[in-house]
This record gives sequence, structure tokens and C-alpha cells, in this order.
Amino acid sequence: MVKKFIDEESGKIIESSVMNAITIDCVIFGFNKGDLKILLIEHAEGISKGKWALPGGWIKEEESIDNAAQRLLRELTGLNNIYLEQLKAFGDTDRFPLGRVITIGYYALIKIEDYHIKAGFTASDAKWCKIRDIPQLIYDHNTILNYSLKHLRNRVRQAPIGFNLLPEKFTLLQLMQLYEEILGIEMDKSNFRRKILRMKLLQPLDEKQKDVSHRAAKLYRFDHNIYKKLTKKGFNFEF
Repeated sequence: MVKKFIDEESGKIIESSVMNAITIDCVIFGFNKGDLKILLIEHAEGISKGKWALPGGWIKEEESIDNAAQRLLRELTGLNNIYLEQLKAFGDTDRFPLGRVITIGYYALIKIEDYHIKAGFTASDAKWCKIRDIPQLIYDHNTILNYSLKHLRNRVRQAPIGFNLLPEKFTLLQLMQLYEEILGIEMDKSNFRRKILRMKLLQPLDEKQKDVSHRAAKLYRFDHNIYKKLTKKGFNFEF
């Protein structure tokens, strides 16, 4: 006799050993004033009240996981219509203290200045935190964050996705600082300049920085057509 796991009439899970606890957790990267940052929330209730975490929560029975990720991000932080990419599932048996829960990780790259963060739902606070100043997060959220950062580092070496974190017009120094922050390394300024300009990925503008105390630097923006080509075929972005 074959053991049944789902009741045919109700469609409900009837076998207690079958997994039915799944959550969503989102890693949102932003870049501002030379710093790579992560969006964190402070829990307002439950066993993790007063502790910092990645934005996330439970999936409603009637919604898809993609819709759940968008809803949770909107309710917890005010971010809406963000392009989220699914990362992977995290399912260590002891990752959640009250029982077995699997979480699906998502991540996104956004321009901080384009969005207003406002805590809500089960979050008492929401803030951007520098990647080097990340506190101890709840459950395995530090592990999820570290995996996301490793994934991001691999991606930026293969495609120009880092430009999603920059303003429309930027300096070469801002671009170099972005890649230094993501990769966690220091770069040679002249070598970076030479290699990035050789890619023909940037369009030089007849503009310079304004309202700066130092010598104003030339502004650039990325070439959308070259960007699309390099995103599709990939490239080597090693320095």
C-alpha cells in the first residue's frame, strides 16, 4: 500500500513528516558615497524581537514565492516593484530554533537614492548598513548574506551588473570604489582607468562634477547597447 501525503479532497498535507514550512529572505544591496550597503530590518515582535535581520517572512498559501518576496519587501521596508533574483534555498535542519523551516533567498541591486525606506508590518526599524559593519543577524542570516556577497562577486566579474548601483552619471573614481567595495580589494587607479576605458563600455560626457571641494572629475555614463551585449555574452572583469 502506498502511503498518502496529501488528502485528496482537501489538498492539505496530512503527513507530519512532510516539509510545509517555507519562508522568504531578501538580500538588498545598495551603494552610496563610496560604501556598499545592505538593507536590514529590526524585528518588532516574536522570538527575534529587537534583533536585526534580512527582510523576509512567511509565504501565504495563495501566493507564489516571487509575489511573496515582493509583498514582504514592500510591507517591511516600503520598497516596491524591485527586480529580485532568486538566489537559492537554505535548509539546514537547525537554522530556525522552533522547528524545521526552509527559506528561499532572493537578492537585488538598487540605487539607494531612488528609494525611500520606511519600516512597517512586523519591523520596528529599517536601515542601510555598511557591508563592513554588519552586526550579528538572526538565525542563519549572516550565512545567507555571505553567500549573496560571494555570488555578487562572481557575477560582477562576468557581467557589468554593478552599474545598477551607480547614479546615471558617475566618475571613474566612483566606479572603481564600487568594484573595490564589492570585491573587497584595493585597485590601482591608472590600471583600472586603462582597462575600463578599453572596454568601450562608458560614454564620456561634456560634464564634470558640481559642488565638490576637490578638483571636479569628468562624468561618464554606460553605453546601453554595449551593456546589453556584454550582459548577454559575458566578459572578464579581472583587475
